[in-house]
Amino acid sequence: MNQPTPSSSSPAAKPGEGKPDKSRFMAVNRKIYPRSITGVFTTWRWIFFWAIQSVFYGLCWLPWNGRQAFLFDLTERKFYVFDLIFWPQDVIYLALLLIISAYGLFLFTAIGGRLFCGYACPQTLFTELFLWIEEKIEGPYNVRQKLDQQPMDARKFRLKAAKHGVYLLISLWTGFTFVGYFTPVRTLVHEVMTFSLGPWEIFWIFFYGLATYGNAGFLREQMCLFMCPYARFQSVMFDPDTLVVTYDSERGEPRGPRKKNEDYKTAGKGDCVDCGICVQVCPTGIDIRDGLQYECIGCSACIDACDQVMDKVGYPRGLIRYSTEHALERHWGGKEIAAHLIRPRTLVYGVILALLVGATAWGIATRLPVRVDVIRDRGVMSRETDEGMIENLYRLQIMNVSEETRRYSIAITGLAGADFIGDHVVEIPPAGTLTVPVAIRVPAESGRQGKNLIHFNVTDTADATVAVREKASFLMP
Repeated sequence: MNQPTPSSSSPAAKPGEGKPDKSRFMAVNRKIYPRSITGVFTTWRWIFFWAIQSVFYGLCWLPWNGRQAFLFDLTERKFYVFDLIFWPQDVIYLALLLIISAYGLFLFTAIGGRLFCGYACPQTLFTELFLWIEEKIEGPYNVRQKLDQQPMDARKFRLKAAKHGVYLLISLWTGFTFVGYFTPVRTLVHEVMTFSLGPWEIFWIFFYGLATYGNAGFLREQMCLFMCPYARFQSVMFDPDTLVVTYDSERGEPRGPRKKNEDYKTAGKGDCVDCGICVQVCPTGIDIRDGLQYECIGCSACIDACDQVMDKVGYPRGLIRYSTEHALERHWGGKEIAAHLIRPRTLVYGVILALLVGATAWGIATRLPVRVDVIRDRGVMSRETDEGMIENLYRLQIMNVSEETRRYSIAITGLAGADFIGDHVVEIPPAGTLTVPVAIRVPAESGRQGKNLIHFNVTDTADATVAVREKASFLMP
């Protein structure tokens, strides 16, 4: 709560008292130099890094049926995902994918906190990569800190130029890869080599590349602390049984250094030797010993660091560990924690997520390889022919969503004596679309005045199970 500013006439008022503390605001500009660490969780982070980056950088190069396996062709309005071809009419699957992603995030956050942030978020992964490059070029964290404090000279300029040059190469390659999912990547390579890139391709390569360069090279933890909305609303998904990185204050306090072979229990000290390494390795610069904080991204670097210190001093591991609020309060072990991860909230999320995934998989598996849209000719509602027949005009848009050429027969049902002028059998190439103009004629006595229901039946000539029945209105004068 804001405190009132003391009056200048008050005897208790002192110079500077009542003014805002600018140090809180200046802290956002403090550069963090995370100390590198090894350990079980660090190894897992790198495993996830290489797995995710291999998929991102490699998937656009994977050939499939003579084309790119993953291609979002906005020009042709076709999305290729291995054997599947999605059209704008399949937007329902995009909606389901977004809902599944949301519920997946809810479920994983309720169970494991910010595991996504620590192990799979692109911001974390690229920052980890850029920090590794920085360490290889400039040196360990303390050397880098001293280097930044030195005035610019030839050596510093050379190191900084080399580092940022590597950053830019990786960033531009990232932008190129991103665009390669929307423009066939081999075509994109040819356009780059021949200097024939389109304006939008140039824009997005540099936009995404510079965003990667800025976010991972400069902003880094600032993205997590001040710009990412997930850090702000994660609290509504946490509860006392959520698995988070925790410091066992009951075991660790009172913290403090100790002499070799000192009986620290007799001296009234806890297991924490107050070495500060847990703070030095934190990519967001927080002290996990202060309790759960929204700045914690759950990367577990502090766990690896603390476990190494505990090994050196001969104390049990786990002073900092993955645990829950209830587990710390009630001194639960691993089996009890695992049992409480399954609770009403996670069960509800899990059931909803399973139903959504099942429904989406069933919808894709049973999706027919043909789509039909019926469009009435608005220019002529209905007319009477010279033979006394009533005629309505339509356009059939038939889409072949498979990767093989198909032949379809077209038939009309719904009104006695109905026939049409147009192609009765059409052939459509793989992933192709064909617009078929159709003029339907019926005897004047076949229907009632006004709208009459008819159906267009489009059937695969080689497989009768592949059939679509679309309704339309036939207008009688």
